[in-house]
Amino acid sequence: MNLTGKVVVAQGGGPTHVINQSLVGAVLESRKFPQVTKVYGAVNGIEGLVNEEFMDLTQETTHNLEQVAMTPSSALLSTRIKPDDAYCKEIFKVLRAHDVRYFFYIGGNDSSDTVRIVNENAQRANYDFRAIHIPKTIDNDLVLNDHTPGYGSAARFVAQAFMGVNLDNRAFGGVYIGVVMGRHAGFLTAAASLAKKYPDDGPHLVYVPERAFDMDKFLQDVKEVYDKYGRCVIAVSEGVQDENGVAIATRLVEQVEKDAHGNVHLGGGALGELLANTIKEKLNISRVRSDTFGYLQRSFMGCVSDVDLHEAREVGEKAAQFALWKDVDGSVTIQRTGNYSVDYQLRQLHEISAKTKYMPDEFLNTRGNNVTDAFITYARPLIGSGFQDAYRLRAPRVPKILVK
Repeated sequence: MNLTGKVVVAQGGGPTHVINQSLVGAVLESRKFPQVTKVYGAVNGIEGLVNEEFMDLTQETTHNLEQVAMTPSSALLSTRIKPDDAYCKEIFKVLRAHDVRYFFYIGGNDSSDTVRIVNENAQRANYDFRAIHIPKTIDNDLVLNDHTPGYGSAARFVAQAFMGVNLDNRAFGGVYIGVVMGRHAGFLTAAASLAKKYPDDGPHLVYVPERAFDMDKFLQDVKEVYDKYGRCVIAVSEGVQDENGVAIATRLVEQVEKDAHGNVHLGGGALGELLANTIKEKLNISRVRSDTFGYLQRSFMGCVSDVDLHEAREVGEKAAQFALWKDVDGSVTIQRTGNYSVDYQLRQLHEISAKTKYMPDEFLNTRGNNVTDAFITYARPLIGSGFQDAYRLRAPRVPKILVK
């Protein structure tokens, strides 16, 4: 059965470098099908859907859509609202009023759960429409996906940032701590290691949520590296947690903030400051600096992986094809089929929604303070081509005359 009616595309959760590629892919592909009467974009995600805040993307020029595709962040704006049944009833009022039959929601774990909730309510209401979740997250933590659009470009930024930090740290010495996004999964933090070229390059230590964080062991690791190289570069996930699963960052605030999906707010720089101050106090190292990357890693202009860009476009196109050609619901997933190639499969929404993928054991060393070659092999293709290496001078030292 080919449903005739409108398409609505929305974007949810955190922005990425390439989320607009998925938007434009879904829009342009949908406009090819005769059963599609209009293609709307919901402004501010499902909030826009409820409030009838639509843009008629049928009337947008292809040229401008292509320019938007090359622009980071969410062109339709975003939301983190989690709909309950009452909220979904309001959604259906709008769906019926506007004759919307196809809903494409671009987002991560929480957005996939939103698609599931909306779809289940549609089925209970006997309202004929198709809901497709289009994957997106820089955290790379959607299950059943080899990787997710947005990750490759954010990983490229993190790798390049740590390349620069390592060069700076090598010039002056000391300890540097970079706090990277990653609530439950450490894929993005691990990407800091992708720029390493020489044996003494940083990051020398990498800490992710998949391994329990112990302060005493951390200080021992830092001391060993510092004693060996006279410096230490550290990449740490904002979501590192103790052996009881409690995020270290939550110990540093009087009142823990949570969003509508129950996610604890981990930003603000407190974790980096705690680690830096502890190193200064316990190890008596004076030159210690910490940075929290924050939003920089999500939509940094001019730092896009070509692999990520192309795949983000294709998942948007495949969403439209699955819904309009095959008349099915689900979540588009990326599967690695070679070294390096991918294919796209549709999985059931309940298989994806509200679940988290973690870094496998083979990606992390036994001490829990760095990544393995298996991770480098996995992640290196995702950051794309044209990745510039850092070089060192190789000229010999001149023999000393006066200084013995």
